[in-house]
Amino acid sequence: MNIGIKKSIVTGGKEISIETGKLAKQADGSVVLQMGNTVLLATVVAAPEAKEGVDFLPLTVDYREKYAAAGRFPGGFFRREARPSEAEILVMRLVDRALRPLFPDDYHAEVQLMIQLLAYDGVNNPDALCGLAASAAIAVSDIPFNGPMSEVRVGRVNGEWIVNPTMEEMKSADIDMMVAGTMKDVNMIEGEFKEISELEMVEAIKIAHAAIKEQCQFQLDLGAMIPTANPKREYSHETHNEEVKAKVYELAMDKCKEVARQGLANKAKRTELFDAIKTEVKAAYSEEELLEVGGFISTYFSEVKKKAVRWVMLNEQKRLDGRKFDEIRPIWAEVDYLPMVHGSAVFTRGETQSLTTLTLGGKMDEQLIDGVTFHGTEKFLLHYNFPPFSTGEAKPLRGTSRREIGHGNLALRALKPVLPEDNAYTIRLVSDILESNGSSSMATVCAGTLALMDGGVQIKAPVSGIAMGLVADEGKFAVLSDILGDEDHLGDMDFKVTGTAAGITACQMDIKVDGLPYEVLIQALEQARAGRLHILNKIVETIAKPNPDFKPQTPRIEAFNVPNDMIGAIIGPGGKIIQGIQKDTNTTITIEELETGEGRVQIMSNNAKDMNAANSRIRSIAFPPTVEEGMEYEGKVKAIKDFGVFVEILPGTDGLIHISEFSWEKVAKMEDVVKEGDVLKFKVVGKDPKTKKWKLSRKVLLPRPEKAAEAPKAE
Repeated sequence: MNIGIKKSIVTGGKEISIETGKLAKQADGSVVLQMGNTVLLATVVAAPEAKEGVDFLPLTVDYREKYAAAGRFPGGFFRREARPSEAEILVMRLVDRALRPLFPDDYHAEVQLMIQLLAYDGVNNPDALCGLAASAAIAVSDIPFNGPMSEVRVGRVNGEWIVNPTMEEMKSADIDMMVAGTMKDVNMIEGEFKEISELEMVEAIKIAHAAIKEQCQFQLDLGAMIPTANPKREYSHETHNEEVKAKVYELAMDKCKEVARQGLANKAKRTELFDAIKTEVKAAYSEEELLEVGGFISTYFSEVKKKAVRWVMLNEQKRLDGRKFDEIRPIWAEVDYLPMVHGSAVFTRGETQSLTTLTLGGKMDEQLIDGVTFHGTEKFLLHYNFPPFSTGEAKPLRGTSRREIGHGNLALRALKPVLPEDNAYTIRLVSDILESNGSSSMATVCAGTLALMDGGVQIKAPVSGIAMGLVADEGKFAVLSDILGDEDHLGDMDFKVTGTAAGITACQMDIKVDGLPYEVLIQALEQARAGRLHILNKIVETIAKPNPDFKPQTPRIEAFNVPNDMIGAIIGPGGKIIQGIQKDTNTTITIEELETGEGRVQIMSNNAKDMNAANSRIRSIAFPPTVEEGMEYEGKVKAIKDFGVFVEILPGTDGLIHISEFSWEKVAKMEDVVKEGDVLKFKVVGKDPKTKKWKLSRKVLLPRPEKAAEAPKAE
């Protein structure tokens, strides 16, 4: 690898430079990518040989953000980067899904690709650059790869398309789409939209692909400059036995086609029949032969099963469970399933089932996100759980998987555009997948919609989701609606689309086949729209619109703005005032400063009486009536001094009753005649020009004592 080779390309009007041969030279490939002042280091290393018995690609994609990149310290006790955040994991998934299909099918050496954010300028989002950096690292190495590929973000701001928009531009975008692909094809899409049309989505993909093609050619040119990158390393990671292959095909093909023709809706029954065929094939060999060729039989039987199912679909138009290509599995749904929770729903489609719960909380329940590219809070959370029993398996539980994080994020993006803009609550949805046979993430979207409406959250419109599949071979293709798990595994595309009746809110697509024409993509989107609307009707049949009110057990929240200069008065010294109000009214109160220069008060309470009491006390402080000279008031004694007492005229406003104005009789010590907390009546008599404090008098409200009669003079 040469030292310090650097090339630049302009994408979307922004210059991107890639340098290789300067850092991390012991890696098989390494590049430093820079756009603006955002800098990434991507490295790739592949093992010289595949491990024995490995018949897949052990690819690891890792992305980490260094806090130093933004000039910040990591949070936590240890003050160092630890396990990856959800945001980092989502970036890893984006890159992994785009790269994995492009390695040769027979390449099984372990590959580790690491991307690190070294500098972040707060302007250019690094997630849109990671795919290009990763592919460029492979391009300057000798690792076999059917790329290059690249990845870009497409946004639309005020009707104008922008490739790799800045963070500021994305704030007002109605489309946020990540697209990855090669010179020929698009192979990965993930996006969030504000109810756009199918044709608008296709237009965004085309704009992205034009930029991707330029970046792929750029990588080819860069790789050609690196002597060690060409030719690619030779490898032999698979051995085959053509005799066993021919026999397995002969014994199993027709029988597998026959099972595929039966149209069995029950996954367990289909699995049982396919396993029986595999057992018959193995029975054709002796125990000694199985020790030698048993591994080949398993490999070739999987191939036969895949080819047989696909052949029946393409030539006989029959799906595994007997449905038509555009037919949706039977659906039933139920809301208000669980007592005590703030909202709940069960959504079942075929053999996929989600039980989703809704929890509504206040400002204190928001998730604090302490990341490198984002530091703040999130008030809409969606968590997706996929326990082993959902597929009838017993597996170790090892924490939340990358897949669970990815599926939860997709469902969150699908529902986020329809949340009410004036929502004061922190919202948490939890989807527990109880059964799974295809597209549990889309079941989560549907169950999430139902739970929100059951809980009285006034969403703008219900959202449904559907997973589409594709089988393409020998010039024929079939677009499948509402795919099964097996159809996902055996097919060429997994395309998830969510939306309202008005348009698309989110999508996620992974394509395993080269050369997907836009005409096929448009057909898949139109077929998906019909499927979405069918599912949407089932949702509306269950609950037509959000319940008019929250459930009785849901805490009530009121929020209002107050003048910024009154925040201190509401909080009080050391939090004394706000803590006292919370204690007296059994409420939870939060207050924050807004960018508008106001304060935002949020009160959470379990009953109207406490809510009204807290509301009244805070408003009386934030919006105090004007103190008028000459008016009479009543207030508590706040402090006693040698020279008089300070009394509360109105909440947040005090005045001084001087010792000489307390009574007509002379007072020697204030402590002898009054104590803190006493309620006194007084009159405002003026304002001290120096202290600006109100001067008060108690004695003017008291009857003036008559003068004692003078004693007669002595003669």
